[in-house]
Amino acid sequence: MTRLPPLDDKDWPRAIEDLRDGFAGALNVYRVMAHHPPLLRAWSDLREHVVRRSALSPAQSEVVILRTGWRRGSTYEWAHHVVRALDCGLPRDRILTVKGALEGMEPADRLLAGAVDELIDNNRVSDRLQQSLVETLGIPGMMDIIATVGFYTTLAYLLNSFDPPVDAAIADRYRQVIGGHAPATEPPKAG
Repeated sequence: MTRLPPLDDKDWPRAIEDLRDGFAGALNVYRVMAHHPPLLRAWSDLREHVVRRSALSPAQSEVVILRTGWRRGSTYEWAHHVVRALDCGLPRDRILTVKGALEGMEPADRLLAGAVDELIDNNRVSDRLQQSLVETLGIPGMMDIIATVGFYTTLAYLLNSFDPPVDAAIADRYRQVIGGHAPATEPPKAG
């Protein structure tokens, strides 16, 4: 089997025609998912919560997504969410710390990235970290971190398997702000 390309409008499935002019038609990742219309349809509800209705602020969500994308080695997610983080007001240098050691991050980012790391490394958030997250973000915020990591881990698996191109406008903006041709994809080593 070859990698699945993003579907063009002319090949878009009728079963999800209503999604084409919204989020699904806007990005290559969802144009790849359109090969499986029931999956994309089901995905849309969870996406609505994780992306638009999360208890996390937009900046907090972007830190969680960036760390997840980096740890999962997703060039596509990293590039897209660097741009989204910039649009949320996060400065370039702060964004770039998210791919480094926890000690090099601002305390608020360290807490969020630490939760991502525990989920990826241990498949759970420790009791101690759960307590800190609840004190800082409340129970819904802590649970939305877990849901966000799971959601973007699944996207990373799809993206890494099918390797769609980073959308042109995102790639251009990324190069303007970060420089270079493409973001690095090697995740940090555990430990």
